Amino acid sequence: MKRVCGCYISITLILTTMADVHFKQVVSRGCGMDIHKEVVVATVQGEGIPKEMRQFNTFTSSLTQLREWLVSLGITHVAMESTGVYWKPIYNVFEDYIRNIWIVNARHIKNVPGHKTDKNDSEWICQLLMAGLLKPSFIPPRQQRELRDLTRYRRKLIETVSANKNRIIRTLEDGNVKLSSVLSDTSGSTATKLIEILCDDRALTLADIEAVRHKRCHHSAEEMLEACTGYMNSHKIYMLQKIRSCNRRLAEEIAEMDRHIKEILSPYEDVIARLSEIPGVQNRTCEELIAEIGLDMGNFPTAAHLCSWAGMCPGNNESAGKKKSGRTSHGDKHVRATLVEAAWAASRTKGTFFMERFNRLAPRKGNKKALIAVGHSLLKCIHYVLSTGGRYKELGDCYVPEKKEKQRKEYLKGELRKLGYHVALTKKKD
Repeated sequence: MKRVCGCYISITLILTTMADVHFKQVVSRGCGMDIHKEVVVATVQGEGIPKEMRQFNTFTSSLTQLREWLVSLGITHVAMESTGVYWKPIYNVFEDYIRNIWIVNARHIKNVPGHKTDKNDSEWICQLLMAGLLKPSFIPPRQQRELRDLTRYRRKLIETVSANKNRIIRTLEDGNVKLSSVLSDTSGSTATKLIEILCDDRALTLADIEAVRHKRCHHSAEEMLEACTGYMNSHKIYMLQKIRSCNRRLAEEIAEMDRHIKEILSPYEDVIARLSEIPGVQNRTCEELIAEIGLDMGNFPTAAHLCSWAGMCPGNNESAGKKKSGRTSHGDKHVRATLVEAAWAASRTKGTFFMERFNRLAPRKGNKKALIAVGHSLLKCIHYVLSTGGRYKELGDCYVPEKKEKQRKEYLKGELRKLGYHVALTKKKD
């Protein structure tokens, strides 16, 4: 009994640990793992074997002992959290020996606060696995994972090149060289030639400007000379030379990566050719999408499954009959980044369905949401091409307006028929 606000109430405290929770078993023999950088805690349970918990180091020899222990017990399913990159060594050691290795989203197996220890987590994961309450994440085959490593590293190199180009412009601004004020593209041919002259520690003249100036430049040669006149001392010139030298080396590495990736994907040239017919999905974009989602659409039964996995569709958040924020899920950030780039390109391809969709949604929703919508449509087209072996068919920029016009005409005709009128439409002559 306890007194609260002048009244006596009876309170029964029931402390239930994870070990006291029992579920119906649907997996014959399973193992739940709580993984960390240096330690793995494994709990096994199932038909004909006692419940047992062991702790191992994450060195290859220890993981091999763990694998042999599980194989000797006849374990058919292993479940672990997708903790950083720490699950990858375990997956590589187990891959060819245990049939079902499940990498599970940590948010789906969160333990009860106040009862969280490594042993309890391992036991809780094992219980959820045995009850069939876990949903495995999509882990592609080894060949696709290796291709992913290549395309993701290439993207990092390209991002480093872009960062270096911005660093060049900041160095020029520091020396009062206003190149970005007279040129729209500071990495174009005119800007590159001007920067080369500045890096050679030469004084720019009007003749130099005229020699490198492109005929489509809006600003005159005199204005460009005025913008390029600043205070470039030896330190700033040295910085520019080093940054440009770094970019040249990176460009060579990127070209080598392009060659190696194309060599790996050479057996799939027909698929790449069909995907490249989709606006915005060409060259590197096509290679990155193949590396991320693969060519086998058996893992994604419908286009909706693929869009949901990639985080390119609205989420569900409804409570008490009220729909709240339907923001997209996290999904695969690499697929999202690639699709948004492709959406930008597709939205600028004239006469296409994607350009019309972007122009229709952007004024109401904003550019970012419109790009996600265009990326969603692109991913549906990609799923169709990969799952059916068909080809992309362009609907054109008049498809949706004509469809809406037809629907509106049928609606208005129906309203007039309800009022007793016979309706026959004729198009107004210009």
